[in-house]
Amino acid sequence: MTTTVDHTIPDASPIVLEKTVVRSYKTPIILSAVAVLSIVLFVIFRRGGDTTFTFAGGRVAPSLPQLVLPTTATCVVLTIVLAVMAALSWWLVARFAKTPLWYSGVFGFLFVVTFLTWAAGANSRPLPITSLLLGTVSLSVPYIFGAMGGVLSERSGVVNIAIEGQLLAGAFLAAMIGSMTGSIWLGLIAALVAGVLVSFILAAFAIKYYVDQVIVGVVINVLVLGLTNFLYSEVLAKNSSLLNNPPRLPNLPIPGLSAIPVIGPVLFDQSIIVYLMYIAVAAVYIGLFHTRWGLRLRSVGEHPQAADTVGINVTGTRFWNVSLAGAIVGLGGAYFTLGSVGSFSQDMTGGQGYIALAAVIFGRWDPIRATLAALLFGFASNLQYTLAAVGSPVPSEFLLMLPYVVTILAVAGFVGYVRGPAASGKPYIKS
Repeated sequence: MTTTVDHTIPDASPIVLEKTVVRSYKTPIILSAVAVLSIVLFVIFRRGGDTTFTFAGGRVAPSLPQLVLPTTATCVVLTIVLAVMAALSWWLVARFAKTPLWYSGVFGFLFVVTFLTWAAGANSRPLPITSLLLGTVSLSVPYIFGAMGGVLSERSGVVNIAIEGQLLAGAFLAAMIGSMTGSIWLGLIAALVAGVLVSFILAAFAIKYYVDQVIVGVVINVLVLGLTNFLYSEVLAKNSSLLNNPPRLPNLPIPGLSAIPVIGPVLFDQSIIVYLMYIAVAAVYIGLFHTRWGLRLRSVGEHPQAADTVGINVTGTRFWNVSLAGAIVGLGGAYFTLGSVGSFSQDMTGGQGYIALAAVIFGRWDPIRATLAALLFGFASNLQYTLAAVGSPVPSEFLLMLPYVVTILAVAGFVGYVRGPAASGKPYIKS
């Protein structure tokens, strides 16, 4: 007798796994807090008169007409818009939807416009928008170079606390070599070399000898600060005309683009080092996410053992990319002495390397987002000078601490929970 076994499954419908949706109230709470602050500051403590915005042209771009707004009415209307947007974010959370990043960006932009209108109101001097944006880009250059170096280094698995030291070394060597040779290009090359040398020390101790990367980075920063201060006092200051008088980078307007009102003078009438910054941001982004090199770099930063299994040299990849990161940061240091100040001085970076590191975290280890974060810090830094110049009643002490407050909010999780590269800060010991 033959027995037939039925192997069919009575219910062959696909198995659907339930997806748990977690509500996040962080964004609505933050937007609501800012909206309440706006009501208190811009409505209750409103200012009268008019606010005048000027849009000056550059050497090629034409000037735009002044924009005159009634201070009280503008602030009240924009505050109502902010309150509505905050309420809408609560509605999105109630429907288990995430608040889009662009939504938060528009909210932040409107708050800044409202703040500028209020701060420059009561018939204060006109607020120069072009100068405000131009200063933002200028102050953001070291931040952006430092952030690009931080993204590359941390994506490969090495925490780059030494950004401050790389900036300072690049500024020092660019000033000295540029002064001795009278060549801007040799000064830029010297800054690249200085950044590589500092990053090589970081790579050697962190990758080869497995020293804690944060401790090594802090020690390198202190070492470079002490060394440059000593050499400045004993060498550069005693013969500044020969060793600390580098040539300045001239502005090179791009034909056509530099004639665009407002945007032209801000972005396209800059020195060569700013254009190199644009190239660096694009190259890091394309290289990280659209090339084989970037895939290898990210693999050793996420899962070095798996990368080693498929034949990638983890140690070599980290060494080369940390060195490349140092070269990029060193170029940012050259901006201090060849493009901005024009000479080297003690501790001239002033902790900007740490703010660049905060931009890396704020930007979630993404080159584009880190660049936007760096621009935000540059805007906060420049705002104190602009508002002081127009006679704003905002206390100078608040303006001085503004960039550091923004930095603290960034690293404290203002953008929500972020996860860095899984193997960042962890030495790889080949088994």
